[in-house]
Amino acid sequence: MTVSVVVPAAGSGTRLGEAVPKAFVDLGGGTTILEHCVDGILRAGVADTVVVVVPVHLIDEAKRLVPAATVVAGGSHRSESVRAGIAGTDSDIVLVHDAARPFTPPDVFHRVVDAVRHGHLAVVPGLPVADTLKEVDPASAGHDTGEAVIRTVDRERLRAIQTPQGFTRAALMQAHADASGLATDDAGLAERAGIPVHVVAGDPLAMKITTPWDLRIARDVVAETSPAGRVVDKHSTPAGRVVDKHSTPAGRVVDERSEETYRDHRTERPS
Repeated sequence: MTVSVVVPAAGSGTRLGEAVPKAFVDLGGGTTILEHCVDGILRAGVADTVVVVVPVHLIDEAKRLVPAATVVAGGSHRSESVRAGIAGTDSDIVLVHDAARPFTPPDVFHRVVDAVRHGHLAVVPGLPVADTLKEVDPASAGHDTGEAVIRTVDRERLRAIQTPQGFTRAALMQAHADASGLATDDAGLAERAGIPVHVVAGDPLAMKITTPWDLRIARDVVAETSPAGRVVDKHSTPAGRVVDKHSTPAGRVVDERSEETYRDHRTERPS
C-alpha cells in the first residue's frame, strides 16, 4: 500500500506574531519550520510522496525550500488546504501532518501507518492528559471574578491529539466529501461522517508551534546539543527525544518512551 503525507502549511500563523506565515518562520541557522517538518517526514521513511500545501504567493519559495515535495496552493481554511493536498495524491494511505509539528519522531509516523495497514480507517496519535481539567460556565464570568466550575472532567478518558493523522484514501475522501465541512483536524471530519477513529501513542516532541512561547521552545530544541545533557539531538537517538524539563511544553521530563507513558497512565492515581 502506497503512502502519501499531506502537509497543510497555508496558515498565516497570526498567534505566532511573526512577519511571515508560520511554516516559513526560521527556527535557527536559516532553516524554516517547513524544512524541519519535511525533513522529519523523509527521515521517517514511510512516505512515497509528500504534498505540501502553501499560500499561492509562496509556491516558488516552498519549492526552493523543500524540493523533494510536491507543492500546491492552499485555501483560506485548513480543511480547504487539506482537500487541495488530497487532490495532489492517489496513494492508498494518506497522512495529514501539521507543518507546525516539525519535531514529530519517526516512531509516531510508523505507529500511525501500521495501524491503518492493520485495518483501521482513521488513526490519530495522542497523549494522556496530565493536567486536571475543569469544565466551566463562560456565561458566569464577571469583570474580575473568573468563571464558575461546573465539574471536574475525568482525564482518564481524554487524549491530547497530535499529527500525523492517517486514513485510508477512501475514508479521508468520505470525511471531506462535504466541501463546506470545516474542522480543526481531519479526525473531527471523519467522526462527523461516522468513520471510527483509533488512537495510538503520540510523543511529546510532536508539540505544535502556535504561540511565541512554543516558538521559543522549538528554537531551543534546534539550538541545544547533547553534550550539555539537556536536549538530545534529534538525529542521535531512535526517537530524538528532549530530556531537559525546561525545554518542553509545561516543563515536563519526557525522556520516557511515550508508548510506556501511554500504557502506564491507567495505573496512576489521580492527583
